[in-house]
Amino acid sequence: MSFLGNLIWLIFGGFLAGIGYVFGGLLICLTIVGIPVGVQAIKLGWATMVPFGKQIVPNENAGKPGIIVINLIWAILFGWEIAVAHLVHGLILYITIIGIPFANQHFKLIPLALAPFGRDLR
Repeated sequence: MSFLGNLIWLIFGGFLAGIGYVFGGLLICLTIVGIPVGVQAIKLGWATMVPFGKQIVPNENAGKPGIIVINLIWAILFGWEIAVAHLVHGLILYITIIGIPFANQHFKLIPLALAPFGRDLR
Protein backbone atom coordinates (compact mmCIF):
# COMPACT_ATOMS: atom_id res chain seq x y z
CA MET A 1 0.00 0.00 0.00
CA SER A 2 2.82 2.43 0.76
CA PHE A 3 4.27 2.23 -2.78
CA LEU A 4 0.89 2.77 -4.42
CA GLY A 5 -0.03 5.52 -1.96
CA ASN A 6 3.28 7.32 -2.53
CA LEU A 7 2.90 6.99 -6.30
CA ILE A 8 -0.59 8.50 -6.26
CA TRP A 9 0.59 11.14 -3.78
CA LEU A 10 3.50 12.12 -6.06
CA ILE A 11 1.31 12.34 -9.16
CA PHE A 12 -1.34 14.51 -7.54
CA GLY A 13 0.84 17.22 -6.01
CA GLY A 14 3.31 15.64 -3.61
CA PHE A 15 6.17 15.90 -6.08
CA LEU A 16 5.68 19.61 -6.72
CA ALA A 17 5.24 20.38 -3.01
CA GLY A 18 8.35 18.38 -2.11
CA ILE A 19 10.41 20.04 -4.85
CA GLY A 20 9.27 23.43 -3.52
CA TYR A 21 10.51 22.58 -0.03
CA VAL A 22 13.81 21.18 -1.33
CA PHE A 23 14.40 24.17 -3.63
CA GLY A 24 13.57 26.61 -0.82
CA GLY A 25 15.87 24.72 1.53
CA LEU A 26 18.71 24.88 -0.98
CA LEU A 27 18.20 28.62 -1.39
CA ILE A 28 18.26 29.09 2.39
CA CYS A 29 21.44 26.99 2.55
CA LEU A 30 23.19 29.52 0.28
CA THR A 31 23.48 31.73 3.31
CA ILE A 32 25.85 30.25 5.85
CA VAL A 33 23.60 31.21 8.76
CA GLY A 34 20.57 29.54 7.20
CA ILE A 35 22.09 26.08 6.73
CA PRO A 36 20.34 24.46 9.74
CA VAL A 37 16.99 25.86 8.64
CA GLY A 38 17.62 24.85 5.02
CA VAL A 39 18.45 21.29 6.04
CA GLN A 40 15.17 21.04 7.95
CA ALA A 41 13.26 22.42 4.94
CA ILE A 42 14.89 19.78 2.74
CA LYS A 43 13.96 17.10 5.30
CA LEU A 44 10.38 18.37 5.23
CA GLY A 45 10.48 18.22 1.42
CA TRP A 46 11.48 14.55 1.41
CA ALA A 47 8.79 13.82 4.00
CA THR A 48 6.25 15.57 1.78
CA MET A 49 7.28 13.60 -1.30
CA VAL A 50 6.89 10.11 0.19
CA PRO A 51 4.87 10.16 3.43
CA PHE A 52 3.30 6.70 3.18
CA GLY A 53 5.13 4.07 5.20
CA LYS A 54 7.16 6.64 7.17
CA GLN A 55 6.97 7.62 10.82
CA ILE A 56 8.13 10.78 12.55
CA VAL A 57 10.24 9.85 15.57
CA PRO A 58 12.19 12.02 18.03
CA ASN A 59 15.97 11.77 17.81
CA GLU A 60 18.60 12.10 20.54
CA ASN A 61 18.52 15.92 20.44
CA ALA A 62 14.76 16.23 20.98
CA GLY A 63 14.68 17.50 24.57
CA LYS A 64 17.67 19.85 24.56
CA PRO A 65 16.97 23.52 25.39
CA GLY A 66 18.61 24.80 22.18
CA ILE A 67 16.37 22.55 20.07
CA ILE A 68 13.29 23.80 21.89
CA VAL A 69 14.27 27.43 21.24
CA ILE A 70 15.03 26.89 17.55
CA ASN A 71 11.76 24.95 17.13
CA LEU A 72 9.91 27.88 18.67
CA ILE A 73 11.60 30.31 16.27
CA TRP A 74 10.85 27.95 13.36
CA ALA A 75 7.19 27.64 14.39
CA ILE A 76 6.75 31.41 14.59
CA LEU A 77 8.54 32.24 11.32
CA PHE A 78 7.79 29.29 9.03
CA GLY A 79 6.09 26.36 10.70
CA TRP A 80 2.63 27.67 11.41
CA GLU A 81 2.01 28.49 7.73
CA ILE A 82 3.13 25.04 6.64
CA ALA A 83 1.06 23.38 9.38
CA VAL A 84 -2.06 25.35 8.45
CA ALA A 85 -1.59 24.36 4.79
CA HIS A 86 -1.37 20.68 5.76
CA LEU A 87 -4.41 21.07 8.03
CA VAL A 88 -6.54 22.72 5.32
CA HIS A 89 -5.53 20.18 2.67
CA GLY A 90 -6.19 17.33 5.09
CA LEU A 91 -9.64 18.65 5.96
CA ILE A 92 -10.52 19.05 2.28
CA LEU A 93 -9.38 15.50 1.54
CA TYR A 94 -11.29 14.13 4.52
CA ILE A 95 -14.57 15.10 2.84
CA THR A 96 -14.24 12.26 0.36
CA ILE A 97 -13.91 8.63 1.36
CA ILE A 98 -11.07 7.97 -1.08
CA GLY A 99 -9.15 10.98 0.24
CA ILE A 100 -9.03 9.82 3.88
CA PRO A 101 -5.65 8.01 3.61
CA PHE A 102 -4.14 11.10 1.99
CA ALA A 103 -5.69 13.36 4.64
CA ASN A 104 -4.07 11.19 7.31
CA GLN A 105 -0.68 11.78 5.67
CA HIS A 106 -1.25 15.54 5.78
CA PHE A 107 -2.17 15.29 9.47
CA LYS A 108 0.95 13.21 10.09
CA LEU A 109 3.14 15.96 8.60
CA ILE A 110 1.73 18.73 10.84
CA PRO A 111 3.99 18.01 13.86
CA LEU A 112 7.05 17.88 11.59
CA ALA A 113 6.02 21.19 10.01
CA LEU A 114 5.67 22.85 13.41
CA ALA A 115 8.85 21.49 15.03
CA PRO A 116 11.27 19.76 12.64
CA PHE A 117 14.37 20.06 14.79
CA GLY A 118 14.90 17.02 17.01
CA ARG A 119 12.75 14.74 14.84
CA ASP A 120 13.61 12.23 12.15
CA LEU A 121 11.59 10.52 9.45
CA ARG A 122 11.92 6.74 9.39
